[in-house]
Amino acid sequence: MNKTMMRVVGVILVIATFLLISECAKKDKPILGSSDAASAVYVAPGDYDEFYSFMSGGFSGQVSVYGLPSGRLFKQIPVFSVFPENGYGFTEETKSMLQTTFGQIPWDDAHHPELSQTDGVPDGRWLFINANNTPRVARIDLKTFETAEIIEIPNSGGNHGSPFITQNTEYVVASTRFSVPIPQRDVSIDTYKENFNGTLTFIKVNPDDGAMNIKFQILVPGYDYDLAHAGKGPSHGWAFFTCYNTEQANTLLEVNASKNDKDFIAAVNWKLAEKYLAEGKGKTSPGEHYNNRMDHSTHSSVSKLTKTVLVLDPADCPGLIYYMPTPKSPHGVDIDPSGEYIVGGGKLAAVVSVHSFSKMLKAIEEKKFIGDAGGIPVLDYDATIAGEVTNVGLGPLHTEFDGNGYAYTSAFITSEVVKWKLGTWEIVDRIPSYYSIGHLMIPGGDSRKPWGKYLVALNKMTKDRYLSTGPELAHAAQLIDISGEKMKLLLDFPTIGEPHYAQGIPADLIHPNTTKIYELEHNMHPYRTLSEKEARVERKGNEVHVYMTTIRTHFKPDNIEGVQVGDVVYFHVTNLEQDWDIPHGFAMQGAINSELLVMPGATNTLRWEPQRVGVFPFYCTDFCSALHQEMQGYVRVSPKGSKVPISF
Repeated sequence: MNKTMMRVVGVILVIATFLLISECAKKDKPILGSSDAASAVYVAPGDYDEFYSFMSGGFSGQVSVYGLPSGRLFKQIPVFSVFPENGYGFTEETKSMLQTTFGQIPWDDAHHPELSQTDGVPDGRWLFINANNTPRVARIDLKTFETAEIIEIPNSGGNHGSPFITQNTEYVVASTRFSVPIPQRDVSIDTYKENFNGTLTFIKVNPDDGAMNIKFQILVPGYDYDLAHAGKGPSHGWAFFTCYNTEQANTLLEVNASKNDKDFIAAVNWKLAEKYLAEGKGKTSPGEHYNNRMDHSTHSSVSKLTKTVLVLDPADCPGLIYYMPTPKSPHGVDIDPSGEYIVGGGKLAAVVSVHSFSKMLKAIEEKKFIGDAGGIPVLDYDATIAGEVTNVGLGPLHTEFDGNGYAYTSAFITSEVVKWKLGTWEIVDRIPSYYSIGHLMIPGGDSRKPWGKYLVALNKMTKDRYLSTGPELAHAAQLIDISGEKMKLLLDFPTIGEPHYAQGIPADLIHPNTTKIYELEHNMHPYRTLSEKEARVERKGNEVHVYMTTIRTHFKPDNIEGVQVGDVVYFHVTNLEQDWDIPHGFAMQGAINSELLVMPGATNTLRWEPQRVGVFPFYCTDFCSALHQEMQGYVRVSPKGSKVPISF
């Protein structure tokens, strides 16, 4: 090929590339890696992200906090798992946060974060999240970004459909994934249909401090209950739960629980439940569970064991609960901002079914039932349906809303997000995800007031999206711009653990209220040391209590003698700093738990049992000043029965 021909080919290639880019621009589709996408997610040094995104950590048992649109990771909040970075679950103050009726459980599987709401709008006070394996619900205080409370859920086997909240955070609701014998007893698994039941749990939330207590449980047939959402606006007072395995199979569920053409959405009238409770219809039943609550004045958790719960039986409470048939093995159930539409995502269906709340009420009034399931009336499908979204992709799981009349549904099998219009049910756009999207999130997208600017796709697989890290790959999130007519992919970013679901909220609803320090004068910890003059070491039998202070850049005391092999040593470390972002760490050689990370004004305790004679160092683990390396000390350990006195 001569030079002239090469120039012609080159020009043609340039023109073709320009035309391709122009065509993409006309279609308003993203060009991956383009400067437009990069500038859309760029947050300049010193500037703040517009949104907080709270993502579940899945099998990590934690919550991770990201900024949007940058995708930057800000923090991991330890909830159901021990966390050596700051000593959560290891310190004497936080151990009991992980207390359950099975003992102290140092791990769980966290799926669904849920922000507190006022009048159906996220308010930035608290974040709730579930533990799936050992059924629990936690509450995170968004002033401190710390776990403030964990409540165990009895009579439940797998707390997956949780912790979805009512419009004014009156209740956190939870449903059992695995039905079990209630009360638990030794029965043959083959008697599943006769002896297994599920529960729907309503946890009352104190509007002032967020404290949680189980108000009541509803006994339901032994299906597998999945996700939930509470009504809003006209449907306020109701809560909706998906369930599958209406076949009540107990083996090879991928076959035996996929036979029925439709499963159910359970519609619960919790306002009526309150009326039945007031009338004495609740039965006191066995239901041992722990409630572990952090006392902010003492910086210590307190555990309370409750042995019973109130249970409502639908057989005694007419109108309490109805089943709406919905296709097939539904996962998500989502309520649009108006509160009228109830969207069921049947993951084995080819459509998304949209039920009407007003039609449901009319069907109940007119008794349009097609039978019952376990004594619970089953409504006629055609009597409740508002419309069906067809050609929505394979494996529809979850739907959220932008507040502008559109809904967005994740399709797991075809790896895409599908945008459709409420009322007409027509699909108006779709965009691929990489790969196998599970849940998706729009900030406020399950509320009455979505901030419909961004959508986050939470993908189950990454394959070739990032640098490889061995057999275990990074998990994936993708940021999609939904502010225009067409969706645009802006950013891929890896995530901690396996995020199942996320919630987002504007930063200005949380950031100005953040706690920066704990005030020393409010520290009521029983082992606090509020000045260096109070620092001391005391022996009580074989216990040694070290009342220690820390400040830039020394410990007081820093040389301790008189400890013996066989002693139990408690280092009660108070951080005297009152400046923001000056935590101090404390690590002791030979300690078999973890370090401490003590926030300004707080007191934390490390338990240490010296195993051998010698002189052992301790030091600060958190870089606090130019003389951080000099922040250290020693403990002398003498043989058991030694006459070396306590000195410091």
